[in-house]
Amino acid sequence: MRLLQFRRPEGGRAVGIVESATRVRVLAGCDTTHSLATRAIGHDVPVARLARELAGAEFVDYEALVESQAVLVPMDHPDPAHLLVSASGLTHLGSERTREQLRRALEADEAKLSDSLRLFKLGLDTGRAEDGQPGAPPEWHFKGTGHSLVHPWQDFPVAGFATDASEEPELAGIYLIGADRMPHRVGFALANELSDHAMERRNSGWASRAKLLASSFGPELLLGELPSHIEGLSRITRKGRRRWEKPFFTGERNMAHSIPNIEFHHFKHDQFLVPGDVHVHYFGTATVSFAEGIKVDAACTFEISAPPFGRPLVNGLRRVDPAFSFGGVRAA
Repeated sequence: MRLLQFRRPEGGRAVGIVESATRVRVLAGCDTTHSLATRAIGHDVPVARLARELAGAEFVDYEALVESQAVLVPMDHPDPAHLLVSASGLTHLGSERTREQLRRALEADEAKLSDSLRLFKLGLDTGRAEDGQPGAPPEWHFKGTGHSLVHPWQDFPVAGFATDASEEPELAGIYLIGADRMPHRVGFALANELSDHAMERRNSGWASRAKLLASSFGPELLLGELPSHIEGLSRITRKGRRRWEKPFFTGERNMAHSIPNIEFHHFKHDQFLVPGDVHVHYFGTATVSFAEGIKVDAACTFEISAPPFGRPLVNGLRRVDPAFSFGGVRAA
């Protein structure tokens, strides 16, 4: 089952079950995915089961929602400050060619390995939770709160100080913290973790700062089990013409770290167990256009797709001035 969250013409919100590429069945008495998941967790029933029970007689046209830019990220929070966006990196094995390059690099003298390759090797060796015991922690970075999210079919705002702003096609886990402080995985979605790769390449110590750009996920929320092997497509178009495209591989068969291991090392931190909070965590990627010398600009559009997730995630770019001209911190 896949869910879609959208805005109604009069300004209200709604959630629906995606029945086809053109038809969405609206849930009755439930206007947000957050409220749906909260009710399901409170009644100790699966979210998919409650969604089926609330499926009503109203249908909406999916294409009309897209054209009117009414589609929202498939789960958010009434207070964006209570939605935390984070990510793990160095988690994916990549294509066969990439794996062979990594194998040769890892066979070199370990003293010559970069910090990133050391961390990747640690994930390969011990990155899976087994027999109830966690494996090695993955790389982790913070993206922002719900204020940093961009809805599907809308543009990423890119500040003038960014030296690059290009895609990272990823898988996202979406979580809600229950009243008992237990994390509940609501579902999975496609994601685009926009990053400043030029800054990251200049100095690996700036990697976490390079991640502080906007991101998007969706448009649909996949409930239930995740396939172990997912082959998607990351595409960039410019003024309607294909600029670049490449398959990407995700799912646990294509990952050095298992998803339970990534989840353990995120939610072991007490500050991430606040009841009612939403967490969106990106699981990483091994495919980015920047690595192949592709330069993007405001005329480019990103499209990330994979069969289990329904429609592709589409976002554009727009350069923006900073919210204010920073001249220092003012004493209050």
